[in-house]
Amino acid sequence: MTTTTTRTTAPSTRSLDAVLLSRRGAVYFPGGASTARVPSPRTLAGVTLLETDLVERGFLVSAGLRTALTRLGDGALAVTGTSLLAGIDAELGADRDHTPLFRDFPTSTPLDTLGFYVDRVLSLGLQDGDQPCVLCGAAGTVHPVAPCAHLVCRSCFDGADFSACPICHRRIDPADPFLRPSSVRPGASAHRAPPARLRVLALGGDAGDRRAHAHAELAALLSRTGALSPQDGDDLGALLEGVGDRSALAWLPEEVPGREAKARLLAWLLADPAHFPVTLPAVVRRITTATDVLRLLAVRSGGDPGLVERVRPAPVARPLRRALIQALDGLDPVSATEDMGRRPELWKRAGERLHPFEYAHRFPHAALAFAALRELRLTDDTLSTGLRATAATVPGAGTETGRVRVPGWAGHVEAALSATDLPTALRLLGQRPGELVRRADHLLRLAGPVGAGPVIAALATAVPAVAPAVLLSALGALRSRTTVRENRVFFPKGTAAKAHVADDGRVPLDASVVARAVALLTEEVLRRAAALPSVETAVVDAELDGVVAPFAERTASRALVTLPRGSELGVPPGRTVRLFLHWTESETSGRTDLDLATAMFDADWNHVGTCDYTRLRYADGAVHSGDLTSAPAPRGSSEFVDLDPEKLAATGVRYVVAVVYSFNDVPFTELADAFAGLMVRDRPGWEGPPFDPRQVEQRFDLTSPAKACVPLLLDVQARAMRWLDIVQGVTGTHHAVHRHGGGLADLGRHLTALFTSGARVTLGELAVWHAASRARTVLVRHVDSTTRTYGRRDGETAAQFAARIGGPDEDAVAGAQESGVGAMEPGAGAGEPAGARAVPENARLAFLLRGDFALPAGAQAYAVYPGGLDAASVRLLAAPDLVSGLAPEARASASSRTAGPGRAGGHDRPTVPGSRP
Repeated sequence: MTTTTTRTTAPSTRSLDAVLLSRRGAVYFPGGASTARVPSPRTLAGVTLLETDLVERGFLVSAGLRTALTRLGDGALAVTGTSLLAGIDAELGADRDHTPLFRDFPTSTPLDTLGFYVDRVLSLGLQDGDQPCVLCGAAGTVHPVAPCAHLVCRSCFDGADFSACPICHRRIDPADPFLRPSSVRPGASAHRAPPARLRVLALGGDAGDRRAHAHAELAALLSRTGALSPQDGDDLGALLEGVGDRSALAWLPEEVPGREAKARLLAWLLADPAHFPVTLPAVVRRITTATDVLRLLAVRSGGDPGLVERVRPAPVARPLRRALIQALDGLDPVSATEDMGRRPELWKRAGERLHPFEYAHRFPHAALAFAALRELRLTDDTLSTGLRATAATVPGAGTETGRVRVPGWAGHVEAALSATDLPTALRLLGQRPGELVRRADHLLRLAGPVGAGPVIAALATAVPAVAPAVLLSALGALRSRTTVRENRVFFPKGTAAKAHVADDGRVPLDASVVARAVALLTEEVLRRAAALPSVETAVVDAELDGVVAPFAERTASRALVTLPRGSELGVPPGRTVRLFLHWTESETSGRTDLDLATAMFDADWNHVGTCDYTRLRYADGAVHSGDLTSAPAPRGSSEFVDLDPEKLAATGVRYVVAVVYSFNDVPFTELADAFAGLMVRDRPGWEGPPFDPRQVEQRFDLTSPAKACVPLLLDVQARAMRWLDIVQGVTGTHHAVHRHGGGLADLGRHLTALFTSGARVTLGELAVWHAASRARTVLVRHVDSTTRTYGRRDGETAAQFAARIGGPDEDAVAGAQESGVGAMEPGAGAGEPAGARAVPENARLAFLLRGDFALPAGAQAYAVYPGGLDAASVRLLAAPDLVSGLAPEARASASSRTAGPGRAGGHDRPTVPGSRP
């Protein structure tokens, strides 16, 4: 079995303005800034310069924002512009030094890597400062460089090109005489193509607007049903600190469906004991499972709300201790005991802080649960007498063995499944609908084609109460089970999402049974979508079919563009890809050598080539910038790899897997700073600087305890990039592609097979289901920008309508004129990117790859690249919102009162009958 892991989380802080800029594309002015004055020539010139700087970073300014900027005073404009550019540079990575080893990369990258290596070895072993150079024979040209003291010939190695020691490739003193000024590189070209992530910045407003918008984003995050990504978790913390109020809780939603988000929220409420009289009752009301208490204790102790890392609970003040024991006592004791049994060691440590037996007379059910957990031996003391009396009131509990015993639900389920007792298993699983749906594959295998009827019936009863993520996961998994599959890929819960690849020994399911189950699950999705506010017209981008619906968000990398793991996006024809890596050492890490590498594979995943420090050029289709082996602060180090998809494809390469290795086995978490990403660049001819902020399409942090990250792979023949966000498990040191090529091939092959098998629902499918259920007319934009219009026919069900959307059976002639869609003239929409398109005024729901549609005010829109969508007039949705909006109706209606339509939450785990609501 092959095991791989992905990155973990690490705390990151951003200002409130930075959070709102990334989430809404909005710019806010400093408090007290005047916006009513007549613009001066000096101010107009300053705004023009700011616009130019923003364009060089891939951002445009809306007409409304530009007008407001021109009315600022010079001081306020300087503060706003400086802050804005600094925040954008930090997001892009443009605030770091990106000088590669070969400063004239890619031109000066050696053609012969082996010859270059031999020269270095000979210089290291034989060079003598008092003798002529062993390579060229020149006298007086050999001198040491600082601080490594290697002897370097100034004639053989060009100090105007090298940025580090040519022998060991470690950074050297910038004042060392070996380093000479390099030739001036071409400046920025005004004719560079804009990035796909091009975004129009809009006017956010003043301090009051900032607060209102922050509250809206906070409500949206708190309405999510699943675990938040590290980036969303960071944003939640910043929003709570920015606009949260512990003294008055009118803003606080009564229900927070996401268990981990709830833990973060409750821990924040309890951070200040001075507000306990207000916050403690609110916290107790929102604790609905025993695990909620454990998550809360973990977060306030500096741990992870997912409980995947063990952390010793911090001391708990007596008022909080009583409140938490009270909350546990209000739960169903059977469910609470079972929850504790899932994590006994963590709960035993928590008990050391909570002292539950001190309150046994006031909160007997909580004491009973802890007694069962600890297998407390009962005697004749007062505590034991009370526990026996309490156990007598709990159905199924007993003390006959001298210890408290509370029956466990999970054990009964496993026993029934092991005995192939399907009726008993269905009866038990029916008590917890989410578990039943998760085990649907197992149940259908036990039942077989003939006995599948009761399982389908049980599914029909269960699905209305199931969390949307569980519903979509089961739908994707079941529909891919009609054929024999070589392997299975698992992503178990953890601080780092682990991808386990194992043989798939399951027999395929009967196609007719799978069709019934998938139809049932799909109809439930459509039914829930239909309960959301309806619209007359919806717009769907066909390119969203390559974007996977979010899963395993807990371990998603903090990134410039949020892409769910497994998503595929196209690389524009005629353009090349430049990968980049930057890192800075810390005192903890010491000297650290990270390596950016690419492994090339053919269509059958045979390893055919490499471009890394061992081979700086591959077939003229891949060029490396050189291997830097240290990254001292403050400059750090950067490496690049240029990839030309057309040249690589011509040599027989099909897949290129990008990987970052820690050569000397230093975990990424120990570094002061580490990130990587890619630029999509125009054809060679204009080279420019190695790092061009305007051409950055993705940038992501390296913050896991791993030593090898596999962020993406390129299908060079299909000109597509698949986002993986995975790390490869490695041991030892001297990590490089030649040691791990087989593992990379297995990883790339199995993940590609998984994400192309239909086992994961895509955002394109989810968008069609939303549109078919909520709109009378659906406008589909295809990859070639042509459009087709589909209208829901009389008597047509949502499922029938959804099946027809995107196919040839449309209701209007394809094309912009017939569909009512017309290209806007440049400048027709203030602040709109070139090529922006208008849609009918009644199109109030859109699911887009790029936000280049001019949507009417009040519309809701999801876009991978928001483009010109203005959050002030269009409600921007994130990918998890499309999933959370499908929460069970009871939760959806409650959450929609807080977050509005489409932001609804849902159960992480359905409430067990008999437990506290």
